[in-house]
Amino acid sequence: MTDWRGMPALSALRAFSAWAETGSVVAAAARLGVTHAAISQQIRALEKDLDLPLVARAGRRIEMTEDGRRLAEGLTRGFGEIMRIVAELREGQDQRALQITTTPMFASAWLVPRLGGFRAAHPAIDLVIDPSPGLRTLEAGGYDLALRSGRGDWPGMEAHLLVHAPLVVVAAPHLLEGIAPEDTDALTGLPWFSELGHSEATDFLSRHGVVRALSGGVTYLPGNLMLDAVRAGHGLAVVTEALAAPEIESGRLRIVLRDDTVRGYYLVTRPGVQRPPLRAFVRWITREATGQPGLNVPAFQV
Repeated sequence: MTDWRGMPALSALRAFSAWAETGSVVAAAARLGVTHAAISQQIRALEKDLDLPLVARAGRRIEMTEDGRRLAEGLTRGFGEIMRIVAELREGQDQRALQITTTPMFASAWLVPRLGGFRAAHPAIDLVIDPSPGLRTLEAGGYDLALRSGRGDWPGMEAHLLVHAPLVVVAAPHLLEGIAPEDTDALTGLPWFSELGHSEATDFLSRHGVVRALSGGVTYLPGNLMLDAVRAGHGLAVVTEALAAPEIESGRLRIVLRDDTVRGYYLVTRPGVQRPPLRAFVRWITREATGQPGLNVPAFQV
């Protein structure tokens, strides 16, 4: 068992090893990104800790003692093995499939139709896309990225607005025949669809002052199937306006109510350094969102 309390400071060992490898205080300082004075201080601290002279000083020149040479050889072997293992771990991490979690509707209506562009630009990056209405935990070795609808308030995460996405109630025009636009109570008697695990319809109507129960019934299903059902005229649903834009513009769907709550689809990641596949995906999807006509997307650095 290692007695870590007797181990000299790692910073001092690194400084001494860098000096031993380069033969120069200035070169060691450049390699470690510190000042040459810091290298000298670390070597002196190491000598004090070991109570051994590791270098012989003659004016401005310093050379290793025999003890210093033994330590340098051990550090070269030790740090070399550490770097080899670290490189293997990083290579495995870089080659691991990029795991993305998002909602079924966003995956079906926005992300999947654009993936050909990412695949053409990055054929070596494998993707795993989890279309789930439930929130997944972003953690090391697991999900790398979430594309989620909301207001950007996920504690402990970094969230960048990708697409402005206000909510609207939509339906096929023929389903609304005979119903006045202002008669919101009449809407409660029609069939509704809601995404699994959510209560968008009830929450949306409550924000608009409608407290009557949905007597026409609610069917819960994945978001991509919900949009299909609404297109077919089987009921109303609360959807993200940007994802239903083609159907709204063509007249296949009509907006019944609009929510003024500020919402959007956000790109959510963990804080810290991003592995290369994640950086590549973030750059690509940001360009995709920024290049869409009519989408007001702020630029951010990746």
